[in-house]
Amino acid sequence: MPAPGWLDAVERHAPDTVAVWRTLGGRLESNDAFRREISARAGNGSADRVAAEADAIADALAHALAACTEEQLRAPGGEENWNVAQAFAHTTASRRWLVSGAAMAARGEWPDEEPVVRPGIPGPADASRELLETYLAKSRRSMAMSATAIAGHETDPCPLDHPLVGFLRCGEWLLFAGVHDLMHLEQLYRLVDPA
Repeated sequence: MPAPGWLDAVERHAPDTVAVWRTLGGRLESNDAFRREISARAGNGSADRVAAEADAIADALAHALAACTEEQLRAPGGEENWNVAQAFAHTTASRRWLVSGAAMAARGEWPDEEPVVRPGIPGPADASRELLETYLAKSRRSMAMSATAIAGHETDPCPLDHPLVGFLRCGEWLLFAGVHDLMHLEQLYRLVDPA
């Protein structure tokens, strides 16, 4: 079965991220194929390439957001009982926080009170399109800064523990943020472009 059009477009600019995403089969849980693929694609020297892929995925998120009508922003967003605005804001927050944790570890600045990953936290239900655009812009800046810190430390361990994927190395967190984006991007495109 051919990939949906949105995925073909993203894959041209983010092949590593899409390859890892495919190993999950629609489920955000670690498996052997996921571990092998993310390790192979997020090794030494990968941060700049993966950051460019994350930026291309941010372009796709911006395109999907622009395609949403106001009614669609308040429609079910494909995650629990969240609406689209909540799911989009959650995605941009994850882009910032997962990767900033890896950047802290790469810089040797891991806090005494360890950050805890809590999946399933929605954004504001009434977030406007302008606010969601602001969130996405913040996530782009944050990811770029974090990628700079991760560069040269891609294979360093990171103490961040995700309840669904476990521990990843610093460069793997950078790549995983894009994988997480794709999960929500797929939900968005099912809504705005169901063909």
